[in-house]
Amino acid sequence: MESIFIEAEHFEDIGGWVVDQQSIVSMGSSYLMAHGLGIPVRDAKTIITIKSSGMYKVWVRTRNWVASWNNNYFPGKFQVLINQKALATTFGTEDAAWHWQDGGEIQLEGGNIEIALHDLTGFNGRCDAIFITDEPAFVPPNDYSSLRLFRKKFNLSPIKEYGNFDLVVVGGGIAGISTAISAARNGCKVALIHDREILGGNNSSEVRVGLSGLIYQEPYSELGRLVDEFGPIGHWTLWEAKKDPTSERSKRIFEIIEKYPEKKIHNGGPASNYEDALKLQTLKAEKNISLFLQTHVVAVTKDGDRITAVRGVNCRYDEEYIFKGTYFADCSGDANLGFLAGADYRVGRESKEMTDESSAPDEADNLVMGTSCQWYATAQEQETSFPDCPWAVQFNEKTCKHKIKGDWNWETGFFKDQALDVENIRDYALRVIFGNWSFIKNNSKRSERYKHYSLNWIAYIAGKRESRRLLGDVILTETDIINQIYYPDASFTTTWSIDLHYPIYFDNFDEEPFLSRAVQHQISPYAVPYRCLYSRNITNLFMAGRNISVTHIALGTVRVMRTISMMGEVVGLAASICKERNIQPREIYYKYLKHLIEKLSEGNKTHKK
Repeated sequence: MESIFIEAEHFEDIGGWVVDQQSIVSMGSSYLMAHGLGIPVRDAKTIITIKSSGMYKVWVRTRNWVASWNNNYFPGKFQVLINQKALATTFGTEDAAWHWQDGGEIQLEGGNIEIALHDLTGFNGRCDAIFITDEPAFVPPNDYSSLRLFRKKFNLSPIKEYGNFDLVVVGGGIAGISTAISAARNGCKVALIHDREILGGNNSSEVRVGLSGLIYQEPYSELGRLVDEFGPIGHWTLWEAKKDPTSERSKRIFEIIEKYPEKKIHNGGPASNYEDALKLQTLKAEKNISLFLQTHVVAVTKDGDRITAVRGVNCRYDEEYIFKGTYFADCSGDANLGFLAGADYRVGRESKEMTDESSAPDEADNLVMGTSCQWYATAQEQETSFPDCPWAVQFNEKTCKHKIKGDWNWETGFFKDQALDVENIRDYALRVIFGNWSFIKNNSKRSERYKHYSLNWIAYIAGKRESRRLLGDVILTETDIINQIYYPDASFTTTWSIDLHYPIYFDNFDEEPFLSRAVQHQISPYAVPYRCLYSRNITNLFMAGRNISVTHIALGTVRVMRTISMMGEVVGLAASICKERNIQPREIYYKYLKHLIEKLSEGNKTHKK
């Protein structure tokens, strides 16, 4: 029997397709997606070798991504070309779930053959894998566990072990970058693991959320230097500079903004606003950091209540890696590491009875702040066209939104599992954007104003606000913040309002909500306890980011990214104390709090931009 299993993300040339790794935890793999905004993307191509000539059966793992809403359309259809000849089957036209679509039989000659994915629409067709076999009756497995084992049969790469690290950081967003740099500059050997090729998380060019929150705050006014070093100049940096216009820092900021005024665009700006290269350059300059991009952590090894190692899988090539460590930091946003390790966590809103918070609901529920896929259209010299999208969310004159940009408030997934259902959440956002744009451009009474506009960018990586929240020895509440409750282990300071998002419901609109409203409660600056930054039941696990130990209400203030960066600085400094003293994170509070306070007062050494 000759069989060849080809992971789509392994293609040597992915053309105009993109690698989407967001659903690994739910469907088991990265996949390729044709994110062309309605224009077919360039073919993805690769070469395989067939040993023997003969008839071969072809299976393609794919899905019709709109079928769960409407099974009469298939906007994500594509072809598989073998030696530039299309198979008879058009793919992406069947079930809503991931499945193996029958590609029929084909005569193949022994030797090298070229396989290509040929997009037909530009509307997010997707391919996970191709299976070619000379056993016509064999159907590859599709359930999660069996398919995982089946994949491993064809991926025989040995697991690579990368040695021992003082601190293993999972997640390369703003929190993870700050944690890694802070620990590295204070003597820790650090592994930073990130599942995308681009660093920055929500502040990357893939998601394009600006950095918010104030830095250099009391009681530890040195915290904030790191994000000021690797973070892009933007709205809040300029706002701070105007408060002290004569400083050298402020003068430098004014010069940059004068030269590049587009940097004042906070959300959904040009890709260059988010300084992907600067983040990468800053990390690569740190001799104590080993950076592992495109690597998704899928398992942990434990000894009792301690993590001893994590296993990661490369999102492009399925190579597996083992990272051993003394301490670990979950900066993944979704608390993926803590979840795998069995850390205590919460999701959704606590009840008023449970937290004694005035803004909490009477009964607990699963409402979370949603996910944004931002977008914008730009004017062209010539008139442009855009196809009708009967498979998308349907709008009319009363329900449509006359916009050329979707900002933070284009938000979906309020009652869904943000960790496990992200593909559905993102796909609904795409249906909203495409449906609204198609209507206002083609059918609305004001369509004339859009005749020169075309969609320029839509985020396909979801910009999340809330998911699992890991529980520490202190769970920060709204009451702590509003009443300015003092904790002796006060650390980073939050300044953003308690900013909570809720879905907006429209009359005569029967689909899920897609817009949000923000309810904001202004606060005075508040220093958050260090004890919110480590797990209460996994003894060597830190956390930084939107997954720290807070209630749903308290998350509303700490979740913005310049505040998150300061969390990372605190965790990095604390990890260095743990290494120096050979202790666990909890012991800092009970035995070495004075040492932590000294380090927080000194802050991190920084390299000038």
